[in-house]
Amino acid sequence: MTLGFSLFIVGWVVIMIGLMGIGGFFMFRKFLKRMPKEDGKSTIDWEEYYIEHTKHMWSEDQKVFLEELTSPVPELFRDVAQQRIAGEIGRIALDRRLRQMTQDTIIEGYIRATPKRDHKFLIRKLEEKKIDMGPYEELLEI
Repeated sequence: MTLGFSLFIVGWVVIMIGLMGIGGFFMFRKFLKRMPKEDGKSTIDWEEYYIEHTKHMWSEDQKVFLEELTSPVPELFRDVAQQRIAGEIGRIALDRRLRQMTQDTIIEGYIRATPKRDHKFLIRKLEEKKIDMGPYEELLEI
């Protein structure tokens, strides 16, 4: 009886350490994104800046389009992904001095903000939406 209980305790400790390690990893990543860079602002500060300064440029259809593009992302991480992508889209729009958000800007920001390992999901989603990938081939190779 004590051997079974000991194995249960050891197993439980291993599971708890593993879960705490995974949680700590994601918390550490968030911490690193909050660390100020040379310019005094963190990555998250810049994302929030770009979103705040371009939110008037988004139509409801474009917001829905962004939500559709990020639908393959697990729900737990979707808000973070949308913020990162919207921040990149906002950066592109401000750099180009756009007055209105365009579908091309949204797709370009989506591609640039998506990690290379996830490009296969990105391509599948864009093909599902029947979007010509020709103009974006160069971005997908970066």
